[in-house]
Amino acid sequence: MLLSEEELLEIQGTQLLSTTMGVKEYVQSEFESVEAEIISENKELFPGTVTFDDFLWAFGILRSRVFAELRGDKLALIPFADLVNHSDDIASKESSWEIKGKGLFGRDVVFSLRTPVNVKSGEQYDLDKSNAELALDYGFTESNSSRDAYTLTLEISESDPFYDDKLDIAELNGMGETAYFDIVLGESLPPQMLPYLRLLCLGGTDAFLLEALFRNAVWGHLELPVSQDNEEAICQVIRNACKSALGAYHTTIEEDEELLGSENLQPRLQIAVEVRAGEKKVLQQIDDIFKQREEELDGLEYYQERRLKDIGLVGDNGEIIFWES
Repeated sequence: MLLSEEELLEIQGTQLLSTTMGVKEYVQSEFESVEAEIISENKELFPGTVTFDDFLWAFGILRSRVFAELRGDKLALIPFADLVNHSDDIASKESSWEIKGKGLFGRDVVFSLRTPVNVKSGEQYDLDKSNAELALDYGFTESNSSRDAYTLTLEISESDPFYDDKLDIAELNGMGETAYFDIVLGESLPPQMLPYLRLLCLGGTDAFLLEALFRNAVWGHLELPVSQDNEEAICQVIRNACKSALGAYHTTIEEDEELLGSENLQPRLQIAVEVRAGEKKVLQQIDDIFKQREEELDGLEYYQERRLKDIGLVGDNGEIIFWES
C-alpha cells in the first residue's frame, strides 16, 4: 500500500495491483470521513496536521499487526504478540491464539498464544496466505511455490438465455452467480471448478440437462464431461482468459526469473517480481491443463455414451448391443 506510483508499475497486470488500489481507495474514503467528522471537530486533540499518508501508514500498521478476529469493537493491537514470526515449515488451519477469561469468575479477558500442532522450541508457525496476500498485509514474500496463487473468477452472464436455470442449479449446489477459485502452483484444480465451468458453457443440444426434471441430478452429470462441444467450450473460455491475463504483464516469466537471480535486487522490486512471476506461472499452469484437455477431447466419454451404457445399449468397449426379439 505504501509503494510509490512508479513502484506500483512493477506489479502492472497483477491481481495484487487491483486489490491494492481498491484498498487505497477505501482508506482514502475513510480518511476523508475521519478528517471531516473527528479531526476537524477536535483540533485540541489533533494540534498538528494529519495527512492521508499518515493515515495510510496507521492503517498499514493495523492491517499488518492486528489479529484476524479482533475487528469492530474488539479492534486492538497487542504488544509482543504481534512480534511472533511465522514459517511455512509448520502449517495448520487451526488458530494459533485464543481469547479467554481469567481471574475470579473469569472476568478478566486474556489474549493467549497457543500452538495447534506439536512444535519444537524455536520453530515458527505458518500463515496460510499467498505471496500476494503476504505482500499486501505484511510487506514481504517468500520464495516458495506453494505461495504462488491466482484467483480465477467465473460468472453466469445475465445475458445467458438460460441464466435463471443456471443460477438456480448453482445455488442448489452451494454456489452463486459468481464463483471464485483459488488455484495454487503445483496443485490440482479446485474440485467444483470444472462442474461450474460446464454449467456456464451449457447450451445447444446439451440444454436439456437444465430442465427441471434433471434439477437434483444435474450437478452429478456436470462432474463428468457432458459433450465434446461443451468440453471444447470450457477449454476455449479458460485458455482465452489465460492468454488475456498473461498479455497484461509487461515482462515474461523468463525475464522475471533472470531478475530474481541477480544480486542486490531492491526489496520492494523483489516483492513485485516474485508476485507477478508467481501469478504468471499459475496462469501458464492453468493454460497447460486445458491445452492438454483439448488434445484429449476425442478420447473422453460423454453423457450420451454413459447413458447408453446405463441402459445396456452400448458395451464397455463402445460397441452397440443389438437385442434379439
